Amino acid sequence: MAFTAADVKNLREMTGVGMMDCKKALAASDGNMDKAVEFLREKGLAASAKKASRIAAEGMAYAAVINNVGVVVEVNAETDFVGKNEKFVDFVKGVAATVAAQNPSDLDALMECRYNGTDLTVTQQQQEMVLVIGENIKVRRFTRFAEGVCVPYIHAGGKIGVLVNLEVEGEVTDKILEMGKDVAMQIAALNPRFWDKSQVTEDVLAEEKRIMLAQMDNDPKMAGKPAQVKEKIVEGKLNKFYAENCLLQQDFVKDGDMTVEKYMASVAKAAGASVRLLNAVRFEKGEGIEKKQENFADEIASMIK
Repeated sequence: MAFTAADVKNLREMTGVGMMDCKKALAASDGNMDKAVEFLREKGLAASAKKASRIAAEGMAYAAVINNVGVVVEVNAETDFVGKNEKFVDFVKGVAATVAAQNPSDLDALMECRYNGTDLTVTQQQQEMVLVIGENIKVRRFTRFAEGVCVPYIHAGGKIGVLVNLEVEGEVTDKILEMGKDVAMQIAALNPRFWDKSQVTEDVLAEEKRIMLAQMDNDPKMAGKPAQVKEKIVEGKLNKFYAENCLLQQDFVKDGDMTVEKYMASVAKAAGASVRLLNAVRFEKGEGIEKKQENFADEIASMIK
């Protein structure tokens, strides 16, 4: 029976085994998924197959600059306890070093890279960690910046990892690096939707305006005002929208008398340099992953029926 690339991907997700090994297993099993899983287990490759189906929403977000390359990664585990395990932390750092050194194009490419300092692929090293630690572990995502000046920040031991990417014309002083960290901390704390108001798209603005106008129409004090007056009010409210949702227009957390943009400009001026925010990435561990809600009372009740 023939099999497709989707079958290979599904088998990999089921077992946590590398793509090439999954392809060999399906070829040896005539495309039969169950037989392919058995094949991998017999080979000792899918010893962690059951663990691979368990939800991993804890773990660690990690950011670093390695050989002048900025990297931020998220690696998940099942429990917060494992996220603090020294071997797990070392694995995460090794993943980051692999990203920095080998510049994989995407997650699949990363998983087939040689894990930093070993002859194993990242997938195989991940499987080793599952066996050693006893929990499902998954490398989830990464971002890499090779250009510009990168400043990393890790919040709460890996709950949030932020990487700020700056363009600096002039000397990169300690003050500029400190400013980059301040910006990263702001991103970690406030999680802005946009870096700059220029990134806010017309459809987002149109939706915000629609909501603001609807709110005024539903307000007895505002409903009777002329349309042009309402438009003026909306313009003022959009400035507040930018200040709440756009990093550079936000009030700087450490000094509410200036925006982040003005703070960056003041530091750059004092350093005799020009600094511009190119990009930034914020990873929060487990965000977007649906965590299983355990109800132990119901579980025990179902067991004794």
